[in-house]
Amino acid sequence: MVPAYNEAARLPLTLPKLAQFCERHGSVDLLIVDDGSTDSTAAVVQEFAKRYTFARLLQNPGNRGKGYSVRHGMQKAQGDWILSTDADLSSPLEEVEKLLAAVEREQAAAAIGSRALDRSLVGIHQAPLREWSGRTFNLVMRATTGLPFRDTQCGFKLFRKDAARIIFPRQRLEGFGFDVEDLVIAQVHGLKVVEVPVRWDNVEGTKVSAFSGARAFWDLWVVRWNKLCGRYR
Repeated sequence: MVPAYNEAARLPLTLPKLAQFCERHGSVDLLIVDDGSTDSTAAVVQEFAKRYTFARLLQNPGNRGKGYSVRHGMQKAQGDWILSTDADLSSPLEEVEKLLAAVEREQAAAAIGSRALDRSLVGIHQAPLREWSGRTFNLVMRATTGLPFRDTQCGFKLFRKDAARIIFPRQRLEGFGFDVEDLVIAQVHGLKVVEVPVRWDNVEGTKVSAFSGARAFWDLWVVRWNKLCGRYR
């Protein structure tokens, strides 16, 4: 499942890689979620889906945010395991093998890719200010929510289907704080999540604005309050 917003320029480069991955593994459902793009993202995916029957386009009712896109896609995706990955494929698709091995070894319901557990796997780094902001966010996140993870914001995550059916209908946030919220919901329901170091390269063209990044800090307190109020039960 791939959330996409104004990715018409990038998708022609990444869709063939997704197709090759799906063909190698077989019985894979590829879902691209268009978040109300104003460019030709939807048309690019529709043209791609004509050639690859395992590909589907899912469209949001307007531009709702990455959190909405992931929630929407996770509830429509098929298969026993559902992988969410960013449209830029900053983590190579082959890294899913690490996630699958981890959930099998740990008998977990989900696995999240991490850039923080082994920083030697980061080939191309973000700008220093963005990396500093990310590390600060993680410190505040752990203090606010009690989650143990070192990197909640990597867009490479794997969920067992039954766990996804528990987590995502309860997700309330539509912006970039949704990653933390989903993990808190998993914690509330006793679903085991493992953090796995993955290869990752920064790709220019981020859709995260300064406002969205700042809003994610506020979202941590929203998640904490929702949990205290029992809204994730």
